[in-house]
Amino acid sequence: MSFILKPVDTVETISPEDFKKNYLDPRKPLIIKGLTKDWPAREKWTTDYLKEIGGDIEVNLVDNSKADPTKPINASIASMKFGEYLDLIKREPTELRIFFFNLFKHVPSLINDIKIPKDLMGGFIESMPAMFFGGSNSVTFLHYDIDLPHLFHTHFGGRKHIILFDNKWKERLYCLPNATYALEDYDVANPDFEKFPALKGVEGYEVFLEHGDTLFMPTGMWHWMKYVDGSFSLSLRAWDASLSRKAASVFNLAIKGGVDSLIKMVFKKSYSDWREKKAVQIAEKALRKGLPR
Repeated sequence: MSFILKPVDTVETISPEDFKKNYLDPRKPLIIKGLTKDWPAREKWTTDYLKEIGGDIEVNLVDNSKADPTKPINASIASMKFGEYLDLIKREPTELRIFFFNLFKHVPSLINDIKIPKDLMGGFIESMPAMFFGGSNSVTFLHYDIDLPHLFHTHFGGRKHIILFDNKWKERLYCLPNATYALEDYDVANPDFEKFPALKGVEGYEVFLEHGDTLFMPTGMWHWMKYVDGSFSLSLRAWDASLSRKAASVFNLAIKGGVDSLIKMVFKKSYSDWREKKAVQIAEKALRKGLPR
């Protein structure tokens, strides 16, 4: 069994007016298949090409393991040369991922291979084009981005399975207190509703991205991702126009980032155990109240 999932609207192209009215303002996801049709990256960016331009860079790796309660989220478990990693994901399944890698800092000319979609919206953080790499079977845990940006997430070189939830469901998703990610004890692709009853009835979206597809994920949207093939993605981030959303971003970075990491380092497993127990209590309370309404 799974969640109540529906497909994401898909278009080849979209006008700025339709995008703002139907997706940006109501904070609704969208797949834009033709956004990258005139990007040089669509044809150039292969694992062989990236290995050629940045293969000697040392990269940090994460895997599917549950987060260590004594370390910051997404703490690396190993490192290797970027080229060796690209060979690995091309050759065989692996859980190893590269998280939030700014290859543009190492190879500035890469910026010429993409076109930031400023015609659709403003507020892009041009200094932070982040890349994500994963081997077949690697999974990104369920979370929403701590700084609350809008995301344009473009995939390259294979397929990626994505499940999305509106932020209103966060309590029912067993969101950990002081965090922007969920309890990692359930399988998002196949949840156990008996063990985690608050998940039953939760509504979301399901996406399978292919090479060149761009997924618009509005601010605060929860996302879980699985690499079907060894492949990679580029995320372009943009601020929401509202001052309240910018204030919420600063609060998240200070409290759910800095303060939470400090508490984890001090109290370690006892804090982790408390958070997990509290997440269950909050989720079950939300279920009893029928939230969200």
